[in-house]
Amino acid sequence: MKQLHAFVSGIVQGVFFRQFTVETARKLGLVGWVRNLRDGRVEIVAEGEEKILKDFLDAIKKGYDHAKVENIATKFLKSKGEFVSFELRETA
Repeated sequence: MKQLHAFVSGIVQGVFFRQFTVETARKLGLVGWVRNLRDGRVEIVAEGEEKILKDFLDAIKKGYDHAKVENIATKFLKSKGEFVSFELRETA
């Protein structure tokens, strides 16, 4: 198990990108969270099998119809096993 920590930039706020991220993560069986950042980016922490996390990244790169993902900065870490579901968090 791995943990993905990602920062997504582009047109990703106000276009249902977080909801798309939640739905995609849940379909893939991932756990973690997603939230908007005040600087316009979206932050994602997801845990699961590395191959599934890479599939997740491919899906969010394409994004939701109204989103335009310009960049995703990623870091893979060892899973901490601290999540039981994938949730939407408040803006940080």
